[in-house]
Formats: sequence, structure tokens, C-alpha cells
Amino acid sequence: MTTPTLYEWAGGHEALRRLTEVFYDRVLQDPILAPVFAHMSENHREHVAIWLGEVFRGHSRYTDELGGYPAMLSHHLNLRLTEEQRSHWAALIAASADPAGLPDDPEFRSAFVAYVEWGTRIALANSQPGATPPPDAPVPHWGWGEAPPYQPGS
Repeated sequence: MTTPTLYEWAGGHEALRRLTEVFYDRVLQDPILAPVFAHMSENHREHVAIWLGEVFRGHSRYTDELGGYPAMLSHHLNLRLTEEQRSHWAALIAASADPAGLPDDPEFRSAFVAYVEWGTRIALANSQPGATPPPDAPVPHWGWGEAPPYQPGS
């Protein structure tokens, strides 16, 4: 048996889209995060689902259609995010995984939360005044890390 990607294990684009729907519904009700996202575009949720799909080794749509990693980094420039906002964002998206129906096995959740922690720290750093993210970096591709999914019989 081959090990599925995080994208495949999560349930593909539809699962990640459910995640962004649940998550951003919560964000807009959250006093810490709502001000940051008060003016998000109507496509924001879909774009984040596409981003996560590419990061989790699915399709390359974010790169092909939306500008790749440099575009993602540019969305965070000069936002002046705080550590409180970063950690709250990370906790809220992790808490959105169950209602969105993402897999609840510990291996998937460990990889998911590891990416969220890493990605939010990159966003925090690149949101500060004077940040100069790399202009041509590729989209990061996240994997299982130390614990691939348990697959009976493999």
C-alpha cells in the first residue's frame, strides 16, 4: 500500500472547503480575529482551501492560478499581527477540524496542527513592519512527519 498524501487523507478539496467554511464562520464571530478579517474578499475561504490543498500535496492550483507562495506571503505584509492573534487563529482552525469532518486520527491531526503552527509563525513574522519575505520561494509541501497514518494490514 502507498501512503496517501495529507490532501487525500483529509478528503480532498471538498473537505478543506468545509474546514474553511466552519473556520471563517467562527472567525467572523471572534473578537480577537474578526477585525483582521472584516474586509476579506468573497473568495478568501476558497483561496485558503486551495492553498491548503497545495500545501498538503494535492493540486498546484494556488501556484497555477493565484501566484504561489510569494502571493500568499504578500497578503500578510504590514498586517502587524500579534502573537495573540496568531495563536488564536491556530487554535480556532484546529477546533474547526471536527465540525468540518476532517479525519480525527492522531497522525493526521498531528501533521495538520504542525503545519498550522509553522504557517502561522511564518505569517506572523512576515506581517511585521520591514519584513522582506523571499520573492520566489515555492509553496511548502507538508507531509506526515514522523507518524504516517495507521493503515491496518500494511
